[in-house]
Amino acid sequence: MNKEVNKKTKRAFTRWAYYGFSWLFKVLPYSVIQGMTGVLLPTGYMVLKGMRKSAKDTLRMALGQEKSAAELEEICRECFYNAGRGAIELGTYNTRPHMIAERFRFDGDSRRHLDAALKEGKGVLGVSAHFGNFPLMLLYLSQLGYPTNAIIRPSRDPKIEEHFQESRTRLGLKTILSYPRETCVSQSIKCLRDQELLVVLLDQNTGSKSGIYVDFFGQKAGTATGPIIFALRTGAPLLPMFTIRENATHHKLVIEPHFYLEKKATDEETLQYNVQRITNIIEGYIRRYPSEWGWMHRRWKSKPKNG
Repeated sequence: MNKEVNKKTKRAFTRWAYYGFSWLFKVLPYSVIQGMTGVLLPTGYMVLKGMRKSAKDTLRMALGQEKSAAELEEICRECFYNAGRGAIELGTYNTRPHMIAERFRFDGDSRRHLDAALKEGKGVLGVSAHFGNFPLMLLYLSQLGYPTNAIIRPSRDPKIEEHFQESRTRLGLKTILSYPRETCVSQSIKCLRDQELLVVLLDQNTGSKSGIYVDFFGQKAGTATGPIIFALRTGAPLLPMFTIRENATHHKLVIEPHFYLEKKATDEETLQYNVQRITNIIEGYIRRYPSEWGWMHRRWKSKPKNG
Protein backbone atom coordinates (compact mmCIF):
# COMPACT_ATOMS: atom_id res chain seq x y z
CA MET A 1 0.00 0.00 0.00
CA ASN A 2 2.79 2.41 0.98
CA LYS A 3 4.56 1.57 -2.26
CA GLU A 4 1.50 2.53 -4.27
CA VAL A 5 1.08 5.77 -2.30
CA ASN A 6 4.74 6.66 -2.88
CA LYS A 7 4.37 5.99 -6.58
CA LYS A 8 1.30 8.23 -6.83
CA THR A 9 3.00 10.95 -4.76
CA LYS A 10 6.12 10.93 -6.96
CA ARG A 11 4.01 10.95 -10.10
CA ALA A 12 1.95 13.91 -8.86
CA PHE A 13 5.10 15.81 -7.85
CA THR A 14 6.67 15.17 -11.26
CA ARG A 15 3.49 16.27 -13.02
CA TRP A 16 3.19 19.56 -11.17
CA ALA A 17 6.91 20.25 -11.49
CA TYR A 18 6.54 19.70 -15.23
CA TYR A 19 3.50 22.03 -15.39
CA GLY A 20 5.33 24.66 -13.34
CA PHE A 21 8.47 24.68 -15.46
CA SER A 22 6.39 24.61 -18.66
CA TRP A 23 4.61 27.75 -17.51
CA LEU A 24 7.89 29.45 -16.55
CA PHE A 25 9.52 28.65 -19.88
CA LYS A 26 6.47 30.06 -21.63
CA VAL A 27 6.36 33.41 -19.83
CA LEU A 28 10.02 34.16 -19.10
CA PRO A 29 12.29 35.90 -21.64
CA TYR A 30 14.74 33.55 -23.32
CA SER A 31 17.71 35.40 -21.80
CA VAL A 32 16.37 34.69 -18.29
CA ILE A 33 15.86 31.01 -19.12
CA GLN A 34 19.47 30.81 -20.30
CA GLY A 35 20.57 32.27 -17.00
CA MET A 36 18.47 29.77 -15.04
CA THR A 37 20.08 26.89 -16.92
CA GLY A 38 23.40 27.50 -15.19
CA VAL A 39 21.70 26.92 -11.82
CA LEU A 40 19.28 24.15 -12.77
CA LEU A 41 21.84 21.80 -14.33
CA PRO A 42 24.20 21.32 -11.34
CA THR A 43 21.22 21.31 -8.95
CA GLY A 44 19.50 18.56 -10.91
CA TYR A 45 22.71 16.54 -11.06
CA MET A 46 23.05 16.66 -7.27
CA VAL A 47 19.39 15.93 -6.53
CA LEU A 48 18.86 12.96 -8.88
CA LYS A 49 20.95 10.52 -6.86
CA GLY A 50 19.19 7.34 -8.01
CA MET A 51 19.48 8.21 -11.69
CA ARG A 52 23.08 9.27 -11.17
CA LYS A 53 23.93 5.91 -9.62
CA SER A 54 22.22 4.04 -12.50
CA ALA A 55 24.18 6.08 -15.04
CA LYS A 56 27.49 5.43 -13.30
CA ASP A 57 26.75 1.69 -13.07
CA THR A 58 25.95 1.57 -16.80
CA LEU A 59 29.05 3.58 -17.66
CA ARG A 60 31.25 1.19 -15.68
CA MET A 61 29.71 -1.79 -17.46
CA ALA A 62 30.32 -0.27 -20.91
CA LEU A 63 33.49 1.77 -20.56
CA GLY A 64 34.98 0.77 -17.20
CA GLN A 65 37.87 -1.06 -18.85
CA GLU A 66 38.70 1.87 -21.13
CA LYS A 67 38.15 5.02 -19.07
CA SER A 68 39.47 6.21 -15.72
CA ALA A 69 37.16 6.90 -12.79
CA ALA A 70 37.62 10.65 -13.37
CA GLU A 71 36.73 10.29 -17.06
CA LEU A 72 33.59 8.28 -16.24
CA GLU A 73 32.55 10.91 -13.69
CA GLU A 74 32.97 13.67 -16.29
CA ILE A 75 30.97 11.75 -18.90
CA CYS A 76 28.20 11.13 -16.36
CA ARG A 77 28.01 14.81 -15.39
CA GLU A 78 27.96 15.99 -19.01
CA CYS A 79 25.34 13.37 -19.85
CA PHE A 80 23.04 14.80 -17.17
CA TYR A 81 23.80 18.36 -18.20
CA ASN A 82 23.01 17.58 -21.85
CA ALA A 83 19.77 15.87 -20.85
CA GLY A 84 18.87 18.92 -18.75
CA ARG A 85 19.72 21.32 -21.57
CA GLY A 86 17.59 19.21 -23.89
CA ALA A 87 14.59 19.31 -21.56
CA ILE A 88 14.89 23.08 -21.13
CA GLU A 89 15.18 23.53 -24.90
CA LEU A 90 12.04 21.50 -25.48
CA GLY A 91 10.14 23.47 -22.88
CA THR A 92 11.36 26.76 -24.32
CA TYR A 93 10.94 26.01 -28.01
CA ASN A 94 7.51 24.48 -27.47
CA THR A 95 6.07 28.02 -27.52
CA ARG A 96 8.85 29.48 -29.70
CA PRO A 97 8.92 26.93 -32.55
CA HIS A 98 10.78 29.31 -34.89
CA MET A 99 13.85 28.78 -32.70
CA ILE A 100 14.08 25.10 -33.63
CA ALA A 101 15.20 25.74 -37.21
CA GLU A 102 17.51 28.50 -35.98
CA ARG A 103 19.34 26.07 -33.68
CA PHE A 104 19.69 23.11 -36.06
CA ARG A 105 21.58 22.38 -39.26
CA PHE A 106 22.19 19.38 -41.51
CA ASP A 107 25.76 18.11 -41.48
CA GLY A 108 27.51 17.62 -44.82
CA ASP A 109 25.45 15.57 -47.28
CA SER A 110 22.88 14.55 -44.67
CA ARG A 111 19.92 16.31 -46.26
CA ARG A 112 20.83 14.95 -49.68
CA HIS A 113 20.82 11.42 -48.24
CA LEU A 114 17.33 11.94 -46.81
CA ASP A 115 15.90 13.52 -49.96
CA ALA A 116 17.35 10.79 -52.18
CA ALA A 117 15.86 8.08 -49.98
CA LEU A 118 12.41 9.71 -50.01
CA LYS A 119 12.52 9.94 -53.81
CA GLU A 120 12.60 6.14 -53.97
CA GLY A 121 8.88 6.31 -53.13
CA LYS A 122 8.82 3.61 -50.45
CA GLY A 123 8.98 5.78 -47.36
CA VAL A 124 12.10 6.02 -45.20
CA LEU A 125 13.08 4.30 -41.96
CA GLY A 126 15.24 6.56 -39.82
CA VAL A 127 17.05 4.54 -37.16
CA SER A 128 18.33 6.53 -34.22
CA ALA A 129 18.86 6.35 -30.46
CA HIS A 130 18.22 8.28 -27.25
CA PHE A 131 21.16 10.37 -28.29
CA GLY A 132 21.55 14.13 -28.26
CA ASN A 133 18.32 16.11 -28.27
CA PHE A 134 16.51 13.52 -30.38
CA PRO A 135 12.98 14.90 -29.66
CA LEU A 136 14.10 18.26 -31.04
CA MET A 137 15.55 16.48 -34.08
CA LEU A 138 12.12 15.01 -34.82
CA LEU A 139 10.47 18.42 -34.49
CA TYR A 140 13.14 19.99 -36.73
CA LEU A 141 12.42 17.49 -39.50
CA SER A 142 8.68 18.08 -39.10
CA GLN A 143 9.10 21.85 -39.24
CA LEU A 144 11.06 21.57 -42.49
CA GLY A 145 8.05 19.87 -44.05
CA TYR A 146 9.19 16.25 -43.93
CA PRO A 147 6.20 14.00 -43.09
CA THR A 148 7.75 12.70 -39.88
CA ASN A 149 6.41 9.88 -37.70
CA ALA A 150 8.03 8.53 -34.56
CA ILE A 151 7.39 5.38 -32.57
CA ILE A 152 7.17 6.60 -28.99
CA ARG A 153 6.79 4.79 -25.70
CA PRO A 154 4.09 6.76 -23.84
CA SER A 155 4.74 8.37 -20.47
CA ARG A 156 3.65 6.42 -17.40
CA ASP A 157 1.54 9.43 -16.43
CA PRO A 158 -1.47 9.66 -18.80
CA LYS A 159 -2.02 13.34 -18.01
CA ILE A 160 1.54 14.30 -18.93
CA GLU A 161 1.36 12.07 -22.01
CA GLU A 162 -1.76 13.96 -23.10
CA HIS A 163 0.20 17.20 -22.86
CA PHE A 164 3.15 15.70 -24.78
CA GLN A 165 0.81 14.44 -27.48
CA GLU A 166 -0.81 17.85 -27.90
CA SER A 167 2.61 19.50 -28.25
CA ARG A 168 3.90 16.97 -30.77
CA THR A 169 0.76 17.27 -32.90
CA ARG A 170 0.79 21.08 -32.79
CA LEU A 171 4.42 21.13 -33.95
CA GLY A 172 3.74 18.73 -36.82
CA LEU A 173 5.16 15.47 -35.50
CA LYS A 174 3.01 12.36 -35.95
CA THR A 175 3.08 9.86 -33.08
CA ILE A 176 2.82 6.08 -33.28
CA LEU A 177 2.57 4.61 -29.78
CA SER A 178 4.75 1.55 -29.16
CA TYR A 179 1.78 -0.45 -27.87
CA PRO A 180 -0.58 -2.14 -28.47
CA ARG A 181 2.02 -3.90 -30.66
CA GLU A 182 -0.40 -4.86 -33.47
CA THR A 183 -1.58 -1.26 -33.83
CA CYS A 184 1.99 0.02 -33.79
CA VAL A 185 3.00 -2.38 -36.57
CA SER A 186 0.00 -1.59 -38.79
CA GLN A 187 0.41 2.19 -38.38
CA SER A 188 4.14 1.94 -39.07
CA ILE A 189 3.64 -0.04 -42.26
CA LYS A 190 0.93 2.39 -43.38
CA CYS A 191 3.07 5.51 -42.95
CA LEU A 192 5.88 3.90 -44.97
CA ARG A 193 3.46 2.94 -47.74
CA ASP A 194 2.25 6.54 -47.65
CA GLN A 195 5.88 7.49 -48.48
CA GLU A 196 6.53 9.17 -45.14
CA LEU A 197 9.48 9.16 -42.74
CA LEU A 198 9.32 6.80 -39.75
CA VAL A 199 11.95 7.26 -37.02
CA VAL A 200 12.65 4.35 -34.67
CA LEU A 201 14.93 4.49 -31.60
CA LEU A 202 16.80 1.21 -31.36
CA ASP A 203 18.77 1.49 -28.13
CA GLN A 204 16.30 0.57 -25.38
CA ASN A 205 16.18 -2.71 -23.50
CA THR A 206 13.79 -5.17 -25.15
CA GLY A 207 13.07 -8.62 -23.72
CA SER A 208 13.37 -11.86 -25.67
CA LYS A 209 9.60 -11.98 -26.31
CA SER A 210 9.72 -9.03 -28.70
CA GLY A 211 13.42 -8.73 -29.56
CA ILE A 212 16.73 -10.50 -29.96
CA TYR A 213 20.06 -10.30 -28.17
CA VAL A 214 23.04 -8.65 -29.87
CA ASP A 215 26.43 -7.45 -28.68
CA PHE A 216 26.49 -3.91 -27.33
CA PHE A 217 29.67 -2.73 -25.62
CA GLY A 218 30.74 -6.35 -25.30
CA GLN A 219 27.58 -7.56 -23.56
CA LYS A 220 24.32 -9.09 -24.77
CA ALA A 221 21.56 -6.49 -25.02
CA GLY A 222 17.89 -7.19 -25.77
CA THR A 223 17.13 -5.23 -28.94
CA ALA A 224 14.00 -4.66 -31.04
CA THR A 225 13.84 -6.01 -34.60
CA GLY A 226 11.12 -3.66 -35.89
CA PRO A 227 13.16 -1.53 -38.35
CA ILE A 228 14.58 -4.61 -40.10
CA ILE A 229 11.17 -6.25 -40.33
CA PHE A 230 9.56 -3.05 -41.65
CA ALA A 231 12.34 -2.61 -44.24
CA LEU A 232 12.01 -6.22 -45.40
CA ARG A 233 8.22 -5.93 -45.71
CA THR A 234 8.06 -2.56 -47.48
CA GLY A 235 11.42 -2.13 -49.22
CA ALA A 236 11.81 1.23 -47.46
CA PRO A 237 15.43 2.47 -47.34
CA LEU A 238 16.93 2.58 -43.88
CA LEU A 239 18.99 5.61 -42.80
CA PRO A 240 20.95 5.86 -39.52
CA MET A 241 20.46 9.39 -38.14
CA PHE A 242 21.81 11.17 -35.07
CA THR A 243 21.70 14.68 -33.65
CA ILE A 244 24.88 15.98 -32.04
CA ARG A 245 25.18 19.02 -29.79
CA GLU A 246 27.71 21.52 -31.17
CA ASN A 247 27.58 23.92 -28.22
CA ALA A 248 25.20 25.10 -25.49
CA THR A 249 22.56 26.19 -28.00
CA HIS A 250 23.16 24.59 -31.42
CA HIS A 251 22.93 21.10 -32.92
CA LYS A 252 23.84 19.30 -36.14
CA LEU A 253 21.90 16.45 -37.72
CA VAL A 254 23.96 13.64 -39.21
CA ILE A 255 22.16 11.29 -41.63
CA GLU A 256 24.16 8.44 -43.10
CA PRO A 257 23.64 7.04 -46.62
CA HIS A 258 21.18 4.23 -47.36
CA PHE A 259 21.89 1.25 -45.09
CA TYR A 260 21.40 -1.79 -47.31
CA LEU A 261 20.19 -4.97 -45.62
CA GLU A 262 22.15 -8.15 -46.17
CA LYS A 263 20.11 -11.31 -46.62
CA LYS A 264 21.24 -14.51 -44.94
CA ALA A 265 20.22 -18.15 -45.25
CA THR A 266 17.21 -17.79 -42.93
CA ASP A 267 14.95 -14.95 -41.78
CA GLU A 268 16.26 -15.38 -38.24
CA GLU A 269 19.87 -15.02 -39.39
CA THR A 270 18.94 -11.98 -41.49
CA LEU A 271 17.40 -10.27 -38.46
CA GLN A 272 20.28 -11.18 -36.16
CA TYR A 273 22.96 -10.02 -38.59
CA ASN A 274 21.37 -6.70 -39.55
CA VAL A 275 20.24 -5.71 -36.04
CA GLN A 276 23.83 -6.31 -34.96
CA ARG A 277 25.13 -4.09 -37.79
CA ILE A 278 22.83 -1.22 -36.82
CA THR A 279 23.69 -1.65 -33.14
CA ASN A 280 27.37 -1.40 -34.07
CA ILE A 281 26.66 1.96 -35.74
CA ILE A 282 24.84 3.22 -32.63
CA GLU A 283 27.70 2.04 -30.41
CA GLY A 284 30.17 3.82 -32.68
CA TYR A 285 28.39 7.16 -32.25
CA ILE A 286 28.17 6.67 -28.48
CA ARG A 287 31.90 5.96 -28.31
CA ARG A 288 32.64 9.13 -30.28
CA TYR A 289 30.22 11.28 -28.25
CA PRO A 290 29.71 9.44 -24.94
CA SER A 291 28.07 12.35 -23.10
CA GLU A 292 25.30 12.49 -25.74
CA TRP A 293 23.76 9.13 -24.79
CA GLY A 294 21.29 8.43 -21.96
CA TRP A 295 23.40 6.31 -19.62
CA MET A 296 20.58 6.38 -17.03
CA HIS A 297 18.77 3.69 -19.04
CA ARG A 298 19.32 0.11 -17.81
CA ARG A 299 20.28 -1.15 -21.25
CA TRP A 300 21.25 -4.67 -20.11
CA LYS A 301 18.33 -5.24 -17.76
CA SER A 302 17.03 -8.27 -19.71
CA LYS A 303 19.28 -11.33 -19.87
CA PRO A 304 19.34 -14.19 -22.37
CA LYS A 305 17.94 -17.44 -20.94
CA ASN A 306 21.25 -19.19 -21.59
CA GLY A 307 23.09 -16.49 -19.65
